Amino acid sequence: MDRFFRIATASAASLVAVATLAACSSNSSVPLASQSLQQQSAVSQPAVAQSAVEPRFAPDLQARPRFAALHTYQGPPQLQPAAGLPLWNGSFKYNNNTYNYTMIGANPATSNVTTTIPVDLIPVKVVIDKYTFNPKTKLSNGNTVTQNTLDSPIYQSGIDFVQGGTDLGNTQYIDAFQRGNFWQYVKTNSSYHTLQSVKLIPQLTLKNPSGAGVGNEFGFEAGLVDINVFDSWAESEITSLKVPKNTIPVFLLYDVYLTEGGCCIGGYHNYDGKHVYAQFSYVSKVGAFSQDVSALSHETGEYYDDPLTNNQVACGILEVGDPLEGGPNFGGYPYTLNGFKYNLQDLVFLPYFGAPPTTSVNSWFTFQNEKLSVCQNGG
Repeated sequence: MDRFFRIATASAASLVAVATLAACSSNSSVPLASQSLQQQSAVSQPAVAQSAVEPRFAPDLQARPRFAALHTYQGPPQLQPAAGLPLWNGSFKYNNNTYNYTMIGANPATSNVTTTIPVDLIPVKVVIDKYTFNPKTKLSNGNTVTQNTLDSPIYQSGIDFVQGGTDLGNTQYIDAFQRGNFWQYVKTNSSYHTLQSVKLIPQLTLKNPSGAGVGNEFGFEAGLVDINVFDSWAESEITSLKVPKNTIPVFLLYDVYLTEGGCCIGGYHNYDGKHVYAQFSYVSKVGAFSQDVSALSHETGEYYDDPLTNNQVACGILEVGDPLEGGPNFGGYPYTLNGFKYNLQDLVFLPYFGAPPTTSVNSWFTFQNEKLSVCQNGG
């Protein structure tokens, strides 16, 4: 689960489970006047090519699936990155307290436009001694891991998302989620969208990072890289690549988990004062944590709704993926696009954090209508 993580080297010990945060119940939610601080199939899953070599490591019985948000930014809240992403501010009241937030895009209460966010997808080949984890690996559908990501509902339209009889549009998954999140306004402002335009960056190589290893996690042989070692490397690469400040760099690792005190972190997002950026693990093992783009859907939803990693709510941080990562299939639901069955993680709407239910589509708490109480699983 996303929590405040501090710099630490990886160890074999598992983390103690984080205590459940206090529950939160509701009042009124109105996005602030736009301060323009600048979208299930029965088709079977293609079998994934598996290694003929048996894992050389005993299963890690202490592996804990989780995600992270690195809170390195210490500046004021609701601040737009210079010459950076379009952001807007909103608020809601809960238990006589007002909670302010900053999100990516335009204000859905006052806008009826499409905002397009540039994304740089950066595949990373990880080499750990004699083991190589390469996103150019071909899967049994003939696509590489990288191509499967580019073809996914995170970056491509092609699925008509109809939730509880309400058509949210034939669009990208996180745009559909965000339209449902603010359906109170979007049902009138029907041209409101927040889309991503992805550009593929030539693959990078990370070789023998400090403290890295290989282990048998969730039934497959996975690379293990310390999150803080990776984050330091990622920030240096963002600088070297001269990524524009209005662009979100997203690092793709294949069959590699990040660690901190133990396995397994499937992805994280961060804001360093210049860039909003993220990392996710694409895992090819069917049924494993972070299968295909489930971790990408988690992190994309979270940087849309908490880009500066500091949107405070009554039960922690406004992280829309964390409360559902512990469900069946790690919160994932199957959708088929371009002949491949992807797993997209369910995400919570604002009413989960205490905003009035009238804010969201069908007054639901999550995109898939999971039955939760306010702040039931923390923030």
